Amino acid sequence: MSCSLRCSMAACKDSTAPFSLHAYHVSEELGFILPEPMQELPPYYQPWMDIAHQVPELVLAHELRSHIEKMPQLSIQFLQRHRELRLAHLALGVMTMGYVWQEGEIDTVKMLPRTLAVPYWELSRRLGLPPILTHADAVLANWRKKDPKGPLDIGNLELLVSIPGGENVRGFFIVTLMVELAAIPALKSIPKVINGVRCADTKGVAQALGDISQSIDKMAKCLRLLHEHVDPAVFYGIMRIFLSGWKDNPCMPKGLVYEGVQTEPMEYSGGSAAQSSLLHCFDELLGVKHEAKSGAFLTCMRNYMLPAHKQLIRDISSQPSLRTFVQQNADEQLIEAFQECVAKLLALRNYHITVVTRFITIPAAKARQLRNQSKEAEALETVSMAPVALEERGTGGTGIMSFLKTVRNETRDTLLPATSKATTHNS
Repeated sequence: MSCSLRCSMAACKDSTAPFSLHAYHVSEELGFILPEPMQELPPYYQPWMDIAHQVPELVLAHELRSHIEKMPQLSIQFLQRHRELRLAHLALGVMTMGYVWQEGEIDTVKMLPRTLAVPYWELSRRLGLPPILTHADAVLANWRKKDPKGPLDIGNLELLVSIPGGENVRGFFIVTLMVELAAIPALKSIPKVINGVRCADTKGVAQALGDISQSIDKMAKCLRLLHEHVDPAVFYGIMRIFLSGWKDNPCMPKGLVYEGVQTEPMEYSGGSAAQSSLLHCFDELLGVKHEAKSGAFLTCMRNYMLPAHKQLIRDISSQPSLRTFVQQNADEQLIEAFQECVAKLLALRNYHITVVTRFITIPAAKARQLRNQSKEAEALETVSMAPVALEERGTGGTGIMSFLKTVRNETRDTLLPATSKATTHNS
């Protein structure tokens, strides 16, 4: 029996029950990832799946909008199980992104047709997700094994549905899934930290923080796989617009009307790494404090998570402060473990900035250069097809580089004073 568990059962037994992940729909094996996503819906919903499986081809042929407009109006009453709801939400989400952005930023739509908008809205209400493609859809519920008995690795995983961009889309979403997988040991260690803090088990907390550090380090290594599996020109020039939303987007300044739901347009942010619950959990555990603007955006992104995962983040934030516990105990091993954990999170955020530079900042500069040259040169380059309105923004709608640097600096500020100065060169 571990020291932490003994402590939970002894010194803390007249306190609250030990903190656990079981109440939050977090899988022991897969973390936030949906285990064994369904691949097909009941036959009644075949019209949805037929279109969803063809979104890239229909967009390329400029025919997706006409197919969706002819689609029958289907009720969601025959969807019962959680996995059915998730697959339906994913399928309708991919169809929605394709419908809105079929013609790029030059011919956006003002209204999503009733046949898509009404069931998508009703599904979203049942799941507690917004009616737009989210990280919970495109990554956490959008995978299957090629060989059911094979490993969970890039070579044996593929997507259920896709957006335009070919194999680069698979690479982007599956690498992101691998980052989620790498985080599982860290997720499982969060209760050990919380329960250890509650009963002053400095050794148990230090050990759990060490496991979290290793896991965050592995997440960064998995993120590096993007360079092998995704072409920056294809991501920026083709894929990125289909991940974009209709909030804080100059292409659609008034948002989108969901026909049959309400007459006023609604605004929703596009996909963002900030929609993953992982870093929110780490921030709350380690005590990373965000300033008003970055904090507001991150809090808003929690509305794009499943309610149980959002609740987990809230409940971690309400626990006794780990950072204060470390400072008050002045235990050398504990301080070192805390500092290392924050440093690994800081390194991950620094590397995310490097990724964004390669996949967004550099292609954006190239696209601007091409637009100042001849149309013939422009036609030769994939990056030149990217929407102008997104050059300085993330798909979630933020000024992406300033946001990432602010959050990175806030992470650095979480380091305890004795060593925080040593890391200030990472600007």
